[in-house]
Amino acid sequence: METTCSRCHQTVQPGASFCPNCGLPQLVYDAEVSDPSLQPARWEDAVRDASSVVWRQALPAALGVGFPAGVLCTFLWPAGIVGMVVMGVTAAWVVSRYMRRQRPAWVTLGAGARIGLVTGIAGSWAAAATTGAVLFAMRYWLHMGETIDSFWTRMVNGQFTDQWNSMGADPQTIGTLKAILLSDSGRAGWILFTIGFVMVLSLGFAAAGGALSARLGLRRRQSR
Repeated sequence: METTCSRCHQTVQPGASFCPNCGLPQLVYDAEVSDPSLQPARWEDAVRDASSVVWRQALPAALGVGFPAGVLCTFLWPAGIVGMVVMGVTAAWVVSRYMRRQRPAWVTLGAGARIGLVTGIAGSWAAAATTGAVLFAMRYWLHMGETIDSFWTRMVNGQFTDQWNSMGADPQTIGTLKAILLSDSGRAGWILFTIGFVMVLSLGFAAAGGALSARLGLRRRQSR
C-alpha cells in the first residue's frame, strides 16, 4: 500500500525517515519484528522542518556574500546577462552552504528560493548603491559629465529613434519622446528605471538559483 505524508500527502518511500517534500519525520514500523524495543531507531536524527529556514544561520551568509556579489555585478552588467547569472550562482552557493549545516542536509524548493531571494535583495541593493556612487563620481569627481551626456544624446538620436521609427511612430511623437529623454529629469528617470528593472531581474535569478540548489540537494539525498 502506498504511504503518504500526514502533512502534505505526498508519496513517501517505504522505510523513509522524512517526507521528501516537507521534511516531516515519518514513523517507521517493521511488522516482522515483534519486540518493540528492536524497532529501528528512526527518531535519532534531528527533527527539523525542511520547509522552514533558520535565519540565524542563513542570514549571515546571505548578507556577507550577497553584498560583495552585488558590487561585482555592477561592473558585469554592461556585459548583459552575466551579472544576473553571477547573482543566481551566488544564491545557489549560499543555499548549498546553509544545507551543509543542517540535519538532515536538505531544504525544500520554497525554503531555497526564500534564502536565494534574501541573497538577491542584499546583492541588488548593493549593486544599485554602487552604480549610483560610480555615476556620481564620474560626473562630479572625474568631470566626465559631458562625456556621459554626449553618449546619452547619441543613444536617443540613434538607437532609440530607429526603434521608434520601426514601430511606426509619427514624427511628432518621436520629437516629444526625444525632448523628454534628453531633459535632465528624463535622463535621471531612465537611469532609475534601468537600475530598478535590473534589480527585479536579479531577484528572479537569485530566487531561481536558491531553488535549484535546494532541488539538487534533495536529489543527492534521495540517491543515497
